[in-house]
Amino acid sequence: MKQLLVFVGKEWHHIWRDRRTLLILIGMPVIQIVLYGFALTNEVKNSNIAVLDEAQDASSIALTQEIAASRYFHLRERITSPRQTEAVFRKGRIRMAIVIPRNFREDLLHTHHAQVQLLADASDPNTANTLTNYAMAIINDYQSRVNSGQPLPYTIHTQLRMLYNPELKGAYNFVPGVMAMVLMLVCAMMTSISIVREKEMGTMEVILVSPLKPFRIILAKTIPYLLISFVNIVSILLLSVFALDVPIAGNLWLLVGESMLFTALSLSIGILISNSTRTQQTAMFTSMMSLFLPTLIFSGFLFPVENMPAPLRVIANLVPAKWYFIIIKDVMIKGTGPGTVWKETLVLAGMTTVLLGISIHNFKNRLE
Repeated sequence: MKQLLVFVGKEWHHIWRDRRTLLILIGMPVIQIVLYGFALTNEVKNSNIAVLDEAQDASSIALTQEIAASRYFHLRERITSPRQTEAVFRKGRIRMAIVIPRNFREDLLHTHHAQVQLLADASDPNTANTLTNYAMAIINDYQSRVNSGQPLPYTIHTQLRMLYNPELKGAYNFVPGVMAMVLMLVCAMMTSISIVREKEMGTMEVILVSPLKPFRIILAKTIPYLLISFVNIVSILLLSVFALDVPIAGNLWLLVGESMLFTALSLSIGILISNSTRTQQTAMFTSMMSLFLPTLIFSGFLFPVENMPAPLRVIANLVPAKWYFIIIKDVMIKGTGPGTVWKETLVLAGMTTVLLGISIHNFKNRLE
């Protein structure tokens, strides 16, 4: 028994000395519980909506207040004309708009029938369906309360309109997400592995004594993956248009340019990972944990970011795939131009500049 305790103590000391393993053993369950409990949920809440209330009567105001009071919606915009509706959708400010026509209360009182129109951003069909169902439930609940004690019940007809994706095809949300994941993983993971492979095989020393400067060495390692990424971009776009019937509503060259910017950012991340790892297995594991899972969870591809608590929404802002996913959906699905995606483009350009500068600096120090 004493010998067993000695070996147990020995193993415990090994674990305690290896702080990285200890962090994985203790920290990973905590991280998984937080992510699974708060981030990975199919419930949609705190979604930004707009209201166009052309009636401005007691009934329309009461209905608007009831919808805005729900935890599923956040009243972001009060628009005054139908022209503003498309503008706020194209800018990505809202996910749904509620249009209450003129004479809403008078129609209820005199004809016992009134209409409400729901406009949803169907570039994400699952979220659009969920939001319209929530809104219809609230409207039906309001209708039931108004009808209490009425000899002739009032009826509110809800008219649905799905923007950008009337047929609610899942490919409209699937294609931008796949583009983000493919470019991130191919560029970052393969670049980091290729550089670490040179260290493992001992050929890095041969490269270091060459007259090439560190920047040109990095450039030589990344150009092949840049070309492969371009081929991936073209193939995904061709498949989306001709096989999945997902049209490119915006400018094709803007779409390709934004994709190449994201590719450069992914390559910078791959170089940064290679500077801090010594084996291909470590580089692959680091790429999977630091890129694949954040891209899957925080990009908005599978789970709406606005559903998450504030700390996780802040973390999502640090994930490059989130900004690229917004750009692709706006340009490819909604047909917007540079004037709409300039902020996201600046974020990606800033991340690329910072990460590439850090990567080259660390690589140069390693050379010395």
